[in-house]
Amino acid sequence: MLTGKQKRHLRALGHSLKPVIMVGKGEINEALIKETGDALTFHELIKVKILESCLLERHQVADELAEACQAEVTQILGRTILLYRQAKEPKIELPKEKKKK
Repeated sequence: MLTGKQKRHLRALGHSLKPVIMVGKGEINEALIKETGDALTFHELIKVKILESCLLERHQVADELAEACQAEVTQILGRTILLYRQAKEPKIELPKEKKKK
């Protein structure tokens, strides 16, 4: 589970990214899940664009994709979703949690 500070950091990194995955009228299927998983393995942080032809609600798309790929939804903004899954050898360094006194 990501903290608020970590999510803010990831949103800042994701701002300049271009969408890698497009969800259209085919909606969520095995091929899309595999492609999303592969993209997360390679990039760690990806943008997913929901096209107008997709009949699913954006939060439903985000939740289903995140669950299927064991990823975290970092942001849902309009029809764009930002997904994060830490790699075995992380490329993105997340801010550390401060220990409470």
